[in-house]
Amino acid sequence: MAGRTLVLWRHGRTSWNLVSRFQGQEDVPLDEVGFDQVRRAAQTLLALQPSHIVSSDLTRAVDTAKALGKLANLEVVTDPDLRETFAGAWQGMTRAEIIESYADDYAAWGGDSNVRPGGGETRLEVAERVMRGISRALAQVPDGGTLVVAAHGGSLRAALGRLLALEPAQWTALGVLANAQWSVLREL
Repeated sequence: MAGRTLVLWRHGRTSWNLVSRFQGQEDVPLDEVGFDQVRRAAQTLLALQPSHIVSSDLTRAVDTAKALGKLANLEVVTDPDLRETFAGAWQGMTRAEIIESYADDYAAWGGDSNVRPGGGETRLEVAERVMRGISRALAQVPDGGTLVVAAHGGSLRAALGRLLALEPAQWTALGVLANAQWSVLREL
């Protein structure tokens, strides 16, 4: 019996990614480079023979997922639980602006999963929320099937840390997926 495959795919580039502006749950669309990135990535991901595609409900993730859905002739299901970290006051600020205004919080957030960026969600809260969405979607995937999850860098890192059973303090070692990049996990 073959296990299921899970693909965690980060959305393509946005104009805010280009200038290191914290998007969080702001609904920022892909830019032209982002659309090109996801079209090329979708061609490669098609070889994994996806059977199901689920996406955050934010436009940048939905458009990423639709690039693959069109090629694979699959419906894209959206789930708000797959959204990026809600980062309160930090959303819309550049990294430099955050460091200037919230230096201590920003430094602590780098290694502490209990820090609330901009008064928003902790990494642990994000992991729980995103794992709920992934679990719901995986429940629809048969043995041997492949689920592609189109979402966001921070939320996918939290989910990956949880899926790999890493301690939250180790999640930062995973880094953040670059735009339109993915990680593949398989059940044994």
